[in-house]
Amino acid sequence: MKRLTRFCGFARTRLGSDEKRHEYNCRVSARRLLRWSYLGSVPYERATALQRDVRDRLDKGETIDHLLLLEHPHVFTLGRSAADDDVLVDRQWLASHDVEVFESDRGGQVTYHGPGQLVGYPIVDLNPDRRDVRRYVRDLQQVLVRTLEDYGVSATGAGEQALIGVWSGPRKVASIGVHLSRWITTHGFALNVTTDLSFFERIVPCGLPGARMASIESLAGSRPELGEVAAVVARHFGDVFERQLERVEPAGLGD
Repeated sequence: MKRLTRFCGFARTRLGSDEKRHEYNCRVSARRLLRWSYLGSVPYERATALQRDVRDRLDKGETIDHLLLLEHPHVFTLGRSAADDDVLVDRQWLASHDVEVFESDRGGQVTYHGPGQLVGYPIVDLNPDRRDVRRYVRDLQQVLVRTLEDYGVSATGAGEQALIGVWSGPRKVASIGVHLSRWITTHGFALNVTTDLSFFERIVPCGLPGARMASIESLAGSRPELGEVAAVVARHFGDVFERQLERVEPAGLGD
């Protein structure tokens, strides 16, 4: 797709006015390719390393945009704005419940990831036409809102900075925390599907004391498989971000 864009840009300087308009419309309407994968359960530390590898390859022009969809074993992650007392349990509790704790360079405070939660890590180059962090967050919210609608859940994306995420009434069903470097994105979102919500009671989720969390299961009574939800998320991501999708197996990531 990058070759197509470069060719069209070259052609514009040489064609007549009518052909210029035709070429311009072609270039604008063409969708960049995005590869997506559902990886199943991946430890947080391994997923972070995978994001960095794909991001570095993308920055060097060695690969294209990716969307990694997966779930994590139990883990609390602390964003750049997190405080130590956002985790409400001691090391003994963490060890007895097999919960790891990691610091993260994403935005936001502390959150929980675990089985039954779909985590999405878009590694996307926002250059040249989507260089707007607020728009990027709004677009992620829209992807999740559309996904939830497909499962019978009415939800909205929050406009206030402190409430960033996706809410169904007073309950938060998805969290968002991102990192951008040279307009390439990492980290992303977490959608509660069949998540054990009791783990959120052991933290101050997203820095919001008393925040009430929800899942597709708790709101709609259904228990969809994560792989199924991943395909729905990918479809809506392609529509919102105007990307042509290509599903790849995990072994093909970064190619």
